[in-house]
Order: sequence, then C-alpha cells, then structure tokens
Amino acid sequence: MNMTELKPANRVLMGPGPSDINPRVLQAMSKPVIGHLDPDFLTIMDEIKSGVQATFRTENDLSFVVSAPGSAGMETCLVNLIEPGDEVLICIHGVFGGRMADIAERAGAKVHKVEAPWGEPIDPQQVKMALEDMQPKLVAIVHAETSTGVLQPLDEISAMVHAAGALLVVDAVTSYCGEDLDVDGWKIDAIYSGTQKCLSAPPGLSPVSFSPKAVAALEQRKTKVQSWFLDLSMVKNYWAGAKRAYHHTAPVSSMYALHEAYRIVLEEGLENRIARHRRNHQELRAQLESLGFEFLVAEQYRLPMLNAVYVPPGLDEGDVRKRLLLEHNIEVGGGLGKFAGKIWRIGLMGESCTSNHIGMLTHALRKLI
Repeated sequence: MNMTELKPANRVLMGPGPSDINPRVLQAMSKPVIGHLDPDFLTIMDEIKSGVQATFRTENDLSFVVSAPGSAGMETCLVNLIEPGDEVLICIHGVFGGRMADIAERAGAKVHKVEAPWGEPIDPQQVKMALEDMQPKLVAIVHAETSTGVLQPLDEISAMVHAAGALLVVDAVTSYCGEDLDVDGWKIDAIYSGTQKCLSAPPGLSPVSFSPKAVAALEQRKTKVQSWFLDLSMVKNYWAGAKRAYHHTAPVSSMYALHEAYRIVLEEGLENRIARHRRNHQELRAQLESLGFEFLVAEQYRLPMLNAVYVPPGLDEGDVRKRLLLEHNIEVGGGLGKFAGKIWRIGLMGESCTSNHIGMLTHALRKLI
C-alpha cells in the first residue's frame, strides 16, 4: 500500500473551531520529542499549569490539561464529581448542555434539567425553582454555547448554586481566552475548555481546573470513578507533587504547542485579547448586517467569537459555504440540530480574530451573494 504525501490545504479558519494557528505554535511542535517524565518536560508541565491558572484566573492547585479534547474535559469534570444516585441539575440551551446531561446519566446520576430555547440564555429563576425541589450534588451549565452563539451570564446562577450547597460545573470551551472568565471570582468549582478555539493551539487537549471544594468531593467518593483514564485521583499525581507518578504517556509535541500558545496569550494580555475579540465582533456585525444577515442571539447575550447568523432568504447556504471554501479558501460553520440549514456559525477566534479575516470573508461574500 502506498500512502500519499500529506498536503492539507492552508485554509482561512472562520468556523466554530479550530482557529488559525500562529507559526510560533506550529514551530514549537517540531522541537525534539522527549520522555513524558523527563525533567525538562516536567518543567514544561509546571509552566503549562501556571498558564492554565493565569488564563482561568484561578489559584486552584488542581489546574492541569487533560490529554484529550474538550469533550474529555467535560467527562473529566462530570464523572469525577458524580456518583451513582447523585442528583444533578443540567442547564440546556444547545447541543453541549444536552451532551452534559447524557454523560451525567451514563455516570448514574439522577438528572434534572432546566432548558431554554436555542438562541436564548438560561433564566436564573428557572434554576432557582429547580433547586428548591431537589438535593443537588452539582449544577452544570455552558458559559458559551457553541451551537447557538449564546453567552450565558453566570454570577446570579453561581450564587444560587452555592446557596443550595451544590458544586458549579462550567463549560468554557468557546469563551476561554476570548471572553471574560473569572473562575475564582465567580466561584466556579470545576471548569473545562479546549485548546483549538480562542487559545489557537492544535485540537486535542483540554484545560481543566477544580476548586478545593471540588477536590474535597473527589476525595470523599465512596465509589470508583467511572473512567480509569480520567480518574483524577490518579491523574493529579502526574501533574502535582514531587514524585510525578506515571499515569499515561502525555502528547509531548501537543504540549509544546500549548506552552507556546499560552506564551502568546500572556504576551498580548488577557484584557487586551478580550477587547480585541469584542472590537472585531462589532466590525463583523456591521459588515454582515449590511449584507442581509441577521443575528440569532439578542445583542446582550452574543458571543463575540462565535457569531450565529440567519442566512438571508433565498440563499442556498450549503452551496455558498462550499464555494467559500473551494473558491476563496475560507471555512465557516453551518448550523447544528434544529438550526441546520438555517444559520451560519462564523468564528472570530484567537489568531482568526483580525480585521484582515473580516475583510477576506466579507469581500468573498459580496462576490457570492
């Protein structure tokens, strides 16, 4: 069997992820591979942990990176905190809230749900009412719903969750490193993200952080964690302590890339990066509206890095997206679930969040529609 040489197209990535990657990050991946217990690599892990803490704005000691994509970060948070029979409340306003509910059910939880129409945030009063009728172990919610472009306010819900004696679990896959996120200030107990969106590292890793309260819940478990690979009672010994007990072979080259991506984020500064995403979102909004696109989400709840827009009437969205890719080399995302064929999801994430990207996209659209 003859395998062809890899020659992937050099696309302009403006979908829901991954985003474009800085050449410095790609270059970091080409550095020599060393062992996952090599002293040099352990130093890199320490610096990555500091990057996780800085970007999540937390002092949580159990802050690390799962050696798998964001969906594994979701599972890590849920299966470590849920034991069979636990009551949990899952907030669903898109695809990924539904995925959390599925994982919780597989872990043996008694799942209660609060739902909002797709394109709208969760109403805190619904959460309050649901909490009054249960004894919750945790409440899980998506901060930035990738399927709809909704930014979910968390302050009020966080206060309700903790007043009920529960843990707050947050999905920040799309908002991480592109929108305000304050783990300690918002009292988030477990949070996960991915590396391929506003962080602009290759896909395949998941930054995660657990509060001391969440760690205590883990240590007080009466049953084994459902997943061996994601069991933090073992994984944490690889990321902390003097001995660094072997757990699995870390993806060394991907960790190099993540290390460099964190350096780039911290050089720019989180506040500056957030401001850049918001500023470019407004520029894109004006351009899209002038072309007849309408936003799915009310202005105060829109994600700046994931722009969900209705396709103008009469436009064959699948054909135009295909032509954008094949004729102009630009990738944008289609809708998921009930919005399939109705909306586009246009990403302005990390390295893809520039005026140049906006100009390339809108210039191409003016030719195609």
